[in-house]
Amino acid sequence: MNVGVVMWPIEEWPAMGERWRQAEEFGFHSAWIYDHTAWRGHTPWDDAYATLPAAAALTSTIRLGTLVTTPNFRHPVPTASAIKTIDRISGGRLTLGIGAGGSAHTSDGDILGEEWTPRERADRFAEWTGQLDALLTRSPVTVEGDHWTAREVTLAPGLVQRRPPFLIAGEGPRGMRLAARLGQGWIANPDVPDGPALPVVRTQLAKLEAACEAEGRDFADLSKLMLTGFSGDGWLASRAAFEDLHGRYAEIGITDLVIHWPRPGSAWDADFAVFEQIAEFVQSR
Repeated sequence: MNVGVVMWPIEEWPAMGERWRQAEEFGFHSAWIYDHTAWRGHTPWDDAYATLPAAAALTSTIRLGTLVTTPNFRHPVPTASAIKTIDRISGGRLTLGIGAGGSAHTSDGDILGEEWTPRERADRFAEWTGQLDALLTRSPVTVEGDHWTAREVTLAPGLVQRRPPFLIAGEGPRGMRLAARLGQGWIANPDVPDGPALPVVRTQLAKLEAACEAEGRDFADLSKLMLTGFSGDGWLASRAAFEDLHGRYAEIGITDLVIHWPRPGSAWDADFAVFEQIAEFVQSR
């Protein structure tokens, strides 16, 4: 199972750059950044698509990505252009986590004077994802959507990867079918603050398998990434706890785990010595 880490884009540079290098030195398979204008009221909060090229230039092996980019404030054309640029700078190490977005913990929609119903978010996300896929795989691209339009756009040539992998977050049937249709992977983000997430994730995986069957997609072809840190599971309590949970989630089919870099004074604080022990376990796999 691959293990990645969420990075907090809140430190001053160049110290933040050293943190990305350290994530690579620790042996993590991937390093991720939340793509928001701000997150839970914390400022400063560096932009994901400005941070990732810098991280790419400072590292050489670790995969880099967003958890997650949404249509809330990103038009598909400039987003595709930025994706292509980061893919080239990183030498093909970019993975794109994408989702419909929400408003519970961010103001990404509100700051633009927008608020959408769950159905509207799902509609926008399906159109946005389809346009992003087209922009990164075909040239030229002309699409007339209900929400976005692109005319004679040429972006795909020059990508290092045929198209950076899409890992699609979606717990409902539409999101899961979109993951089966256009994704290389699916993201689980179980919000179970008072209990273990495993029963929830097991149920979600069964639904994802049904969505794959409906779309004619081999369930085994999709990676299944789980973002930790939003349940009662003690991922960073000790190395032994991490190893136990790592094994339990591998057994039900999770292929990738993402933990958080310890952030003092927050719900994601942890003993850094334990974090280093977990990194040693990751390197030993």
